[in-house]
Amino acid sequence: MTLEGKVALITGGRGGIGRAIVARFLREGARVYAADLSEEGSLKTHDDDGSVFVKLDVSQEADAVAAMERVGEEAGRLDILVNAAGIEIEKTIEHTTLEEWNRSFAVNATGTFLTSKYALPLLRKSAESGTSASIINFGSYDGFIADPGLAAYCATKGAVHALTRAMACDHGPEGIRVNAICPGYIDTPMLQSFFSGDGSGGGGKTIDQLQQAVRDVHPIRRYGTPDDIANLVNWLASDEARYASGQLWVLDGGLSAQVQQMKL
Repeated sequence: MTLEGKVALITGGRGGIGRAIVARFLREGARVYAADLSEEGSLKTHDDDGSVFVKLDVSQEADAVAAMERVGEEAGRLDILVNAAGIEIEKTIEHTTLEEWNRSFAVNATGTFLTSKYALPLLRKSAESGTSASIINFGSYDGFIADPGLAAYCATKGAVHALTRAMACDHGPEGIRVNAICPGYIDTPMLQSFFSGDGSGGGGKTIDQLQQAVRDVHPIRRYGTPDDIANLVNWLASDEARYASGQLWVLDGGLSAQVQQMKL
């Protein structure tokens, strides 16, 4: 098991991708804290999977402080932080309110800042003991190129990409590695919401037609699963990735390798 004895905290740990990461980490022998707004999360189910639930609104500084204090009191250190919590608003800037814009940044960008900031003392303890400490942020291929109608989301993910590089430079000398995973289309509640929303540009197409169009535009002819993402997160969290830091790992089935994307 690649994470035997390690302590990990995953924000958005009760969401689609978050649950897959939690499950993978548990199989790999880690002690896992699953942090989210509720135990049911976006999947609206409750699983007794062996993780420790921590109630956390990543946009609230007091919540971030309390979550890390709990981990410190119970585990004494933190080896892995995964910032997987995120939201998506399907609008152009013209139709995005200031409140929606600020909320997007509060969760996607400020949330990554807050949890990382208050996790650093615990991560340093791991690094000082000779254990590889790792932060894994969640960017998006939308931080490089853009889907229509996702202006605020794209902006927040670009911010996470820049923040990841800065954190890697600042804290690499302390033995803390920082990377970001940049998924494409992944089968989660957020993706299903996109299919049914205005942001898809569906033009009256059915959900099934839109889903098939997304599959067809990928060179590998499918979109991803949460387990696909969890596989990469697991490697970046492990000591096998000890030389990997400051990178933006695009995982999109070859979607962004193409010259032109189909508009959905």
